[in-house]
Amino acid sequence: MVEPQQRFHLHTLGCPKNQVDSDKIAGTLIDDGLVPTEDVSSANLVVVNTCAFIEEAREESINAVLQLEQERMPGSRIVITGCLAERYGDELVEALPEVDHVAGFGVPVNLTRKPVGLSVSAEAQAPQFDLLNLRRPAASLPWAYVKIAEGCDRACGFCAIPSFRGPQKSREVDSILAEIDDLSIREAVLVAQDLASYGSDLGRRGSIVSLVNAVRERVERVRLLYLYPSDLSDALIEAVLAGGLPYFDLSLQHVTRSHLRRMRRWGDGGKFLERIRRIRELCPEAVFRSNFIVGYPGETEDDQAELASWLQEAQLDWCGFFTYSREEGTYAANLEEQVAEELMRERHAELSEIQDAITADRRDQLVGQKIEVLIDVPGVGRSHREAPEIDGIVKVPPILKPGEIHNVVVTQSEGPDLEAVLAEVP
Repeated sequence: MVEPQQRFHLHTLGCPKNQVDSDKIAGTLIDDGLVPTEDVSSANLVVVNTCAFIEEAREESINAVLQLEQERMPGSRIVITGCLAERYGDELVEALPEVDHVAGFGVPVNLTRKPVGLSVSAEAQAPQFDLLNLRRPAASLPWAYVKIAEGCDRACGFCAIPSFRGPQKSREVDSILAEIDDLSIREAVLVAQDLASYGSDLGRRGSIVSLVNAVRERVERVRLLYLYPSDLSDALIEAVLAGGLPYFDLSLQHVTRSHLRRMRRWGDGGKFLERIRRIRELCPEAVFRSNFIVGYPGETEDDQAELASWLQEAQLDWCGFFTYSREEGTYAANLEEQVAEELMRERHAELSEIQDAITADRRDQLVGQKIEVLIDVPGVGRSHREAPEIDGIVKVPPILKPGEIHNVVVTQSEGPDLEAVLAEVP
C-alpha cells in the first residue's frame, strides 16, 4: 500500500471499450490507496491508456504521451498501457525513453518504479490480472459503458483488433450484473468488439437476448453499441424494443455486395434496408446509427455512388465515416487498388454532406414533440435517440437534476442538438 496522498492521473484515448478499461485500472489504483486527480502536474503516477486502431489514433496517443510527459511533475512516473502498448510494446520502449513503463493488457499498473525500458515482451514474471472482470468505481454519471466481452473472432479485412485483443472472451452474466449493480446507474450502455456474438465462445450463441432481458430488470435503459448485422436476430430486435429504448447501432461499413466481400464482410444494401424497414414497421420511433469506411482498397466510383444513394433511401439518424487506414497484418494491407488519399477525402466529404443534411432534417422533425429524457448533467439530457458521447444532446433547463427522467417538449433543433423545455403536467 502507498500513502493516501499519492495521486494518479489517468488519460484515456480511443473508444468506449477503452474507457471501461480505464475505469478498471482506476478501481485497482484506488484500491491500492492512490487518489485520482485531474491535475497531471500534481500526480505521482501518470497513466496513458492508448488506442491503436488506425494510424490517426496512434499518432494522437503518442502526442498525448509526449504532452503529458512535459506537464508531469519531477519525479513522477509515466506509464503507457492499452492497445498501443499491447500492439507495439517493444517499439515504444525504444522510441520513448522518457516513459517509465509500457504495460500490455493484463499487466498491473502501479506506483512501484520498475527498470526504465521494461517492455511487454519482458512481462513474463509480472503478476497478471483479468482486466475484464476487475472492480470499477461507482459511476459519476447516471449512465455507464459496460463491457460484456473482449476480443473478436471475425476476420474483417481492414481490422487488426483480433491480432492484439485476441479471440472473443465473454464475461459471465453474474459478473456483468454485479458490475451494473455497483455502478448505480439508470442507463447501461453495453459494448464489445462484437456485441451480438456475446456468449458464442462459451457455447451459448444468442445469449445476448437473455443478457439484455436480465440487465433490463436492473436499469431503466439498456443501450447496445456495435451490432454486426448478420446477428441482428428477430429475438434480439424484440428484446431491444421490449426495453423501451429502440436504438440500433449497426456496424455496416459499406453497402455494395462485391465491395463488402472484399472487406470480408456479410450482407448488402438490400438486406440492410429490409431489416431497417422491418424494425421501423414494428417501432416507428426506432433510431439507427452506423459507420462506413471510405476508400477501402478496390472501392470504385460506382461503389461510392451506391452508398450515397443508399444513405438517401435509408435515412439513418446518425452516421460516422472513416477513411481507410492501411494496417499491417490485415488482409487489406497487401491488396492492390489502394485508393489515393485525396480521393478518399473527397468521398468522405461527399458522404458527410449527405448525412449531415439527413440528420439535421430528422432532428427538425422532432420540434414540437414531447420526448422523455434522462438528465446527464445540469442542462444536458438525452432521449432514446442519443447515445452518450457519440450523438447529439438535448439542452434542457439547468434546474433539472442529473439522474432524473423527465418529459420535455422540443422547441428548437440546431444541427445534431435539440433544445427543450419541461412539459406541462396535465
